[in-house]
Amino acid sequence: MHSDEKLCIHCSKRHTSVFCKIGEESLNILDENKKCLTYKKGQIIFQQSNESRGVYCIDSGKVKLVQIGEEGKEQIVRLAKEGDMLGYRALLSGDTYSATAVVIEEANLCYIPREAFFRVMNAENNVTMEILKRLAEDLKRAQERITLVTQKTVKERAAETLLFLKEVFGFEEDKLTLNVTLSRDELASLVGTATESLIRALSDFKSEKIIEFNGKRIKLKNIEALIFKANILE
Repeated sequence: MHSDEKLCIHCSKRHTSVFCKIGEESLNILDENKKCLTYKKGQIIFQQSNESRGVYCIDSGKVKLVQIGEEGKEQIVRLAKEGDMLGYRALLSGDTYSATAVVIEEANLCYIPREAFFRVMNAENNVTMEILKRLAEDLKRAQERITLVTQKTVKERAAETLLFLKEVFGFEEDKLTLNVTLSRDELASLVGTATESLIRALSDFKSEKIIEFNGKRIKLKNIEALIFKANILE
């Protein structure tokens, strides 16, 4: 391990990762085999249809996973932040990557090769349980997304997407501004609509003083109204 790579035991993100309960010997395996990498905004971490040779743990930054359709249109299927792991589904299934991972805010990642990852999995039952938990959460989100796209209007989906971004990334220090920067095209992809329709929905929210723009940043000024617009049933 290079001297500039921090030890896993000192990583504050470990406690929210699949490695949250592993022992010292397994931590040493990770430290001896991992590579710490830095990616700039827009860089590709791995590509759809390529073979998975390991997993990536996000130490800092934000990543989108996108699928590219036949016409080259990008569809965001997942957003990931610090503490999340990328590439484990393809590695476990022995399949190729189902999506391309693209950095949306400069990211530091730890790459763990296949052999080291499986050594830790075999030694630590809790890692398997944590991965199963995350797979179940992914399936739940996928099911919720199908419902969102098929049963709700564009405005309802736009409102729910903004609330989803709040849950995933939280706020900046002002407790109003979403702590993520996405283009209008990216937001439209998440909502599942055309960019023009997304812009109209956001403009309506702004005129109703529910949200406010600061460049690409979005402030959520009235959470209760946004929940109402999302038509979320308690």
